Amino acid sequence: MKFFIDTADVESIRKAVELGMCDGVTTNPTLIMKSGKDQKTVIKEIAKIVKGPISVEGISETADGMVKEGEEFSKWAPNIVVKIPMTKEGMKAVRRLAAQGIDTNVTLIFSASQALLAAKAGATYVSPFVGRLDDISEDGLQLIADILEIFRAYDYKTQIIVASIRHPMHVVDSARLGAHIATMPTEVFEKMFKHPLTDKGIAQFKEDYAKTKK
Repeated sequence: MKFFIDTADVESIRKAVELGMCDGVTTNPTLIMKSGKDQKTVIKEIAKIVKGPISVEGISETADGMVKEGEEFSKWAPNIVVKIPMTKEGMKAVRRLAAQGIDTNVTLIFSASQALLAAKAGATYVSPFVGRLDDISEDGLQLIADILEIFRAYDYKTQIIVASIRHPMHVVDSARLGAHIATMPTEVFEKMFKHPLTDKGIAQFKEDYAKTKK
């Protein structure tokens, strides 16, 4: 499974890259706003340290507008992926961008039918939002299982980016299902390293080691 970091904070991304754990980055207008920089500036900074896919999202609601934004984003770095909303206009844009060889990530997927439409349109990635489904008492992980079953049955090359991840078990369960990618906030990524028994064991070993030096 590949790990993407869902942030526009360059320092957080840099630390994940140094650990060898950052295979790509996903951003959105909200994350860009939190970075305190304009979109083009922060994306170019990220592209200097991340070799994998970097998802960039625009604001247009028409296919023509999305294609224009996508063409502009693709000039910023060779590894740019254009995020497209799951709408009819979005699917038109996906098909047109795919014809130009521009990778796309269809975002705000909440059903298997939406994922199927995106795959048929030629999307490189789809991003089902598991956490937001869990928030309304639906089973986000079941959606991942359903999409995987469909994609495997018809040999779609579209990859699944599990998004809206709330905690490490979302990552683990997605990996067990065979999802291609998990994109997670920095805080979830950090939690994956932690376990109280690990901390306890390290503390005990340090204590015992100190005793051998007396």
